[in-house]
Amino acid sequence: MIYVKLSIDPFREGTVMRVTKRTNLAMRVLMFCAVNLGRNVTKAQIAKGCNSSENHLGHVVNQLGQFGYLKTIRGRRGGLQLAMPASEISIGEVFRRFESDVPVVECFAGNVNTCPLAPVCRLRHGISGAVAAFYSHLDGILLSHLVNENTGLCELLEQPSVAEA
Repeated sequence: MIYVKLSIDPFREGTVMRVTKRTNLAMRVLMFCAVNLGRNVTKAQIAKGCNSSENHLGHVVNQLGQFGYLKTIRGRRGGLQLAMPASEISIGEVFRRFESDVPVVECFAGNVNTCPLAPVCRLRHGISGAVAAFYSHLDGILLSHLVNENTGLCELLEQPSVAEA
């Protein structure tokens, strides 16, 4: 699990929410492709740049393609690219797609919920509201906001063009 601070000031002590490794990796892949806009990037390049195994990355890339965020280009100079502009990719939507099958707490787990307090517990409503606020905040963030004019990210992830390689 990856932890995300839920705080207006990210440098202050705040509440922590778990985000799956799969969602974290999906965001890394999207940022990698956005930084390398117009270039075909390979899974091996992304895996190296994002500190991930190609095997785990393959599953995430497949899902990103199914959701319409990535397109694959076949052939010798093939690879991956964003399938839409970074300014049209909502981070909230990406998180919802990748986190939708992971309940935040057991009482949201439907048939596998074993909590005896669930029928009368009021905490569930508070958590539901917090999760809604979390996604609402992420809805206002686009992939372009994360990568545009982010020199440090570009220095870490940018790949040389074919002519430079």
